Amino acid sequence: MLAQSSKTDQSTRRANADREELAERIARALPGDGANEPRPGLQLYRQSTVGVRAYAFARPAVSIIAQGSKEIWLGPTRFRCDPAHYLITTMALPLASHVVVASPARPYLSCKLWLDPAVVTSVLVESGFVAARKGDTMLAVDVSPIDASLLDATLRLVRLIENPSEYRVLAPLVTREIVYRLWTGAQGHRMGHLVSGDGSAHMARAVEGIRENLAKPLRIEAMARKLGMSVSGFHAHFKAATAMSPLQFQKRLRLEEARRLLLSEHADAAEAGYRVGYGDPSHFSRDYKRQFGDAPLRDIERIRAAARRPIIDCRGDPISSV
Repeated sequence: MLAQSSKTDQSTRRANADREELAERIARALPGDGANEPRPGLQLYRQSTVGVRAYAFARPAVSIIAQGSKEIWLGPTRFRCDPAHYLITTMALPLASHVVVASPARPYLSCKLWLDPAVVTSVLVESGFVAARKGDTMLAVDVSPIDASLLDATLRLVRLIENPSEYRVLAPLVTREIVYRLWTGAQGHRMGHLVSGDGSAHMARAVEGIRENLAKPLRIEAMARKLGMSVSGFHAHFKAATAMSPLQFQKRLRLEEARRLLLSEHADAAEAGYRVGYGDPSHFSRDYKRQFGDAPLRDIERIRAAARRPIIDCRGDPISSV
């Protein structure tokens, strides 16, 4: 009993030391608030104040919190993220987030690794799994306790940032280890969203189809037929994965893209609404206010006035800090 207790205490101390080092390295790489992608596929984020709710289109990724805490919403569903838990997203989804624990002395610090479907599939095959884990369609976002192996691999990946030559050689190996840890952990079922040929990947393709044809009317019957599903079955599986109906999802994406156009391309409200599929400016303004709490131009003025860090990243996309 004493030996087991000693081993547990040692594991706890090791995990705490790894979290502290991870926080130190992120803080060193990011001396000021904002997001940065120091190496392809790896994003670091820092925020020194509790923020207002922010909206972003999040790509498939695993996010590790080194310090502070954040709440995430997918539709009506809320998740709490902190250093003891990691966040996984397995589809490209519109998320809202809010940093709830942060201060200048102890800022919110996190790192995010994009999940490449090709890498995920390769790890699945090379690991000897016959196929992705099967099961009912499930929400494409979740939070799980982080284990020592996943935390250790994440820390080793972040350490490599400071040595570009080592990063080029070793980062792909560590990335594959992280994907393997996810496959064999609590979130293995969700990883099926990223594997072509697995049934759960149907909803990922549906999400991508809606995103690629954002301004066009949504043809539910045609989309269901293309996926070999009934309309009712498609609706049920789509809502299980995204917490929204297809029409609600399309509307959310349209409004997110319109907000990006207003911010980064200085479009006026009528133009932004038209470019995302709204034929009626007043309808667009009503939906926008319902989603973001204010009329389009007032909302953008408020964001610009309050901004003290970049809102648009180097690719022109809204920064996703989760």
